[in-house]
Amino acid sequence: MNTKSKIALSLGLLLAPLALLAKSPEAEYVESYHGRTDIPVPVSVVMPEVAGRFAGKQVVLEFVVDTAGKPTSITSTSPGVDAELLASVQTAVAQWHFAPALVDGKPVARKVVLPVNIVDEIGNSSRFVALN
Repeated sequence: MNTKSKIALSLGLLLAPLALLAKSPEAEYVESYHGRTDIPVPVSVVMPEVAGRFAGKQVVLEFVVDTAGKPTSITSTSPGVDAELLASVQTAVAQWHFAPALVDGKPVARKVVLPVNIVDEIGNSSRFVALN
């Protein structure tokens, strides 16, 4: 094994544990709500698969998170939104799971308004969808 190969292998072995510590944008989004009980808190999210031509578009969804943490009655409040984009975003959000809001320690259903901004750059802080 030549010197360059040894160096590359050594660096790879040193960086592997750091890569395991890196969080996905989805995990960062979920963790940003940690500790809240007054609102439905996302526990797991599924990002929609969307075509690049939708970059810069926004879809605003309204839905109810039921007492089991499932989004129900998902509708769009975005007038004139492309049907393909809307279907992708609705399908993804339908797979989300929430910790429901609590009132006096008991789960309650709550309405959620979720703006979803489609971005064109894939980076560490925002992948292909930015959730506000």
